[in-house]
Amino acid sequence: MTRPPTALRGATPAAVALTAALALLLALLSPGVARAAGLTATFTKESTWDGGYTASVTVHNDTGGTVSHWQVVLTLPNGTTVNQAWNAQHTADGTSHTFTGVSWNSSIAPGGTASFGFTASGSGDPVGCTVNGAPCAEGSDPGTDPGGPGTDPGGPGTDPGAGTPVERYGKVEVCGTKLCDENGNPVQLRGMSTHGIQWFDHCLTDSSLDALAHDWQADIIRLSMYIQEDGYETNPRGFTDRMHQLIDMATARGLYVIVDWHILTPGDPHYNLDRAKTFFAEIAQRHAGKENVLYEIANEPNGVSWASIKSYAEEVIPVIRQRDPDSVVIVGTPGWSSLGVSEGSGPAEIAADPVDAGNVMYAFHFYAASHRDDYLDALRSAAQMFPVFVTEFGTESYTGDGTNDYVMAERYLDLMKQEKIGWTKWNYSDDFRAGAVFRPGTCAAGGPWNGSSLKSAGQWARDQLRNG
Repeated sequence: MTRPPTALRGATPAAVALTAALALLLALLSPGVARAAGLTATFTKESTWDGGYTASVTVHNDTGGTVSHWQVVLTLPNGTTVNQAWNAQHTADGTSHTFTGVSWNSSIAPGGTASFGFTASGSGDPVGCTVNGAPCAEGSDPGTDPGGPGTDPGGPGTDPGAGTPVERYGKVEVCGTKLCDENGNPVQLRGMSTHGIQWFDHCLTDSSLDALAHDWQADIIRLSMYIQEDGYETNPRGFTDRMHQLIDMATARGLYVIVDWHILTPGDPHYNLDRAKTFFAEIAQRHAGKENVLYEIANEPNGVSWASIKSYAEEVIPVIRQRDPDSVVIVGTPGWSSLGVSEGSGPAEIAADPVDAGNVMYAFHFYAASHRDDYLDALRSAAQMFPVFVTEFGTESYTGDGTNDYVMAERYLDLMKQEKIGWTKWNYSDDFRAGAVFRPGTCAAGGPWNGSSLKSAGQWARDQLRNG
């Protein structure tokens, strides 16, 4: 299937119309001037809500040579301001907002593009746009220097020709026992899980997500929102708003997202059924037009039967499907998502009575220092019976601490690579425990997000993502 340009993929008809309208507006700002070969820029409003919106801007190099620097200046109407931006440096002067390329996207190859995004307060669309000093719809002189010294477009691990994970795979779906890209080819998505955002939200910033996407080369991030333990139930509106924001931030970087409804104690998902319906109804409504969102509707059910977990899933999934009919849903499994092994069962019980819904996968979690061959064998068996996603694992013990067992962990990784089972490692934070990838204090200091800031498990995880 041929995909539309990056700026329009996944956009609603309203967003497409807005893009066309803005292009017309910008052309009218310079009447009588034909579109010239050079740099152009297109604006797309990705999502909206009362009081704000998220947008992306794609800069196109229509020249025959590499452009080493770009700068986009948007004029927003009074009352509309930029809250945050990603994949660009942002400054503001009154209603004028300047976005300049950063190290990994400031250089654009002939015929290539670079994109950035931002969230805005207020509903006003741009009333003016320039790229390197010329109207965005006209095309700027590729030799125009927007100011400032040149930057190295490469950076460690950057592969600008490959595109983002979402650009490579499109909207994923379940096909048989695998997760497949939009062309039906099995794909393995690999990345990191956050810790609970009620504790470690300060670890999720523009710079840390830039590092995860570009330096660590992750495909996917799992956003873990605890329901109890000072989580969602204490402030449903605040946590829902933050999840919207984090989904948009990850989307702007081309990452897939797992929205994790992180139940743990109590282990019966029915305890939070009404909350889950409310939350997923809003999340699915807002993000249904995106290609990259997967829903994990119960993190680690425990102390309850598979029949009970299944009945919960069959109540929550229709709430999502009513608003987002095509996205993948991941269902937790018995025994803290151990496929039942931790409570004396196994994957055969799930295979004999699967959830009555399509495009569904089943969660498996393991901690290599605690979960040995019987768990590994259960994962191997399950992969032959139904689609599995390892939404959480660690190299340490199930407590999140202790000695890392990299040998056992790599046995799991070998199997997951062979079977194309996706995974997200726990966890992308600076918690003091062994499983957190950063040393304590890293997030408060704003990084760095590699090198000496990494614990042993962090260096291992980064190496697996970059080299696996």
